[in-house]
Amino acid sequence: MSDLASSDPAHRVLIDDGRYFEGPRWYGGRLWVSDAIRRSVFSVDLFGNRSRVCKLDDVPCGLGHLPNGDLIVLGMFQKRLWRVVSDSLEAHADLSSIAAGTIDDMIVDGRGNAYVGDVGFDLLSGPKPGGLGRILFVDPAGSSRVVAEGLDFPNGIAISGDGKRLVVAESMGDRLREFRIEADGALSAPRTFGQFDEPDGVCLDESGHAWVGLFSEDSFVRVAPDGAIAQRIATPGRRAVACCLGGPERRTLLTITAVTTHEDLMQGRSLSRIEAMDVDVGGTGRP
Repeated sequence: MSDLASSDPAHRVLIDDGRYFEGPRWYGGRLWVSDAIRRSVFSVDLFGNRSRVCKLDDVPCGLGHLPNGDLIVLGMFQKRLWRVVSDSLEAHADLSSIAAGTIDDMIVDGRGNAYVGDVGFDLLSGPKPGGLGRILFVDPAGSSRVVAEGLDFPNGIAISGDGKRLVVAESMGDRLREFRIEADGALSAPRTFGQFDEPDGVCLDESGHAWVGLFSEDSFVRVAPDGAIAQRIATPGRRAVACCLGGPERRTLLTITAVTTHEDLMQGRSLSRIEAMDVDVGGTGRP
């Protein structure tokens, strides 16, 4: 990939002492993130000041806000979604009877519907190839159904600003998939675009490009709708985990990196960082 454009924009380190941050979301002028190893959710401002929002008796990952502002937190291994209300956790949806495996990332759209990645196997038992992954749809009342199947480890999920496009990163499929969102929340047959080494978190910008963290390539890339890589931000020695666009005009790319490996992560060995860098094209949709 030496022919690809690269860049190294000036950046600011917001937090450098996390364990394993995940699921970055920009909402209400702050960044919201899970720290999976600390089993906590934090909110962070652009100066790096943070506050703990809640702590789970599980591993948190995907986050999202309902139209009324309530935060929804995904618990990976208990397969539940929790609503944060007045500093306490209330059950939002129990997916243990519908999820085929561990659940990981999640995005909540503007109507309060959640799209949840189901990897299709027990993550603690090791990866299983073969397109076992699915996407689960959860409506605001907590009812759930399967809306996509045949995915190779669905990971980061993003929804466009008009609410009609859903993009998911397949970490074991090494690609992005794009779905059309129907009026009832169902997903169309997917379109594949891009080929990468282990894509993880993803977000969208106003031009239709996707920013993607490439865990095994130690870099964030900006991917055009035709799959071409328009920009690369290298993170040498640090795994590129996830990203979102925030700030006053959503022209701040907020990135999560970690010094770890898959094996170390399973043992709780990881150091995680949040950085901010300015970009030319603002973000849209969720996250």
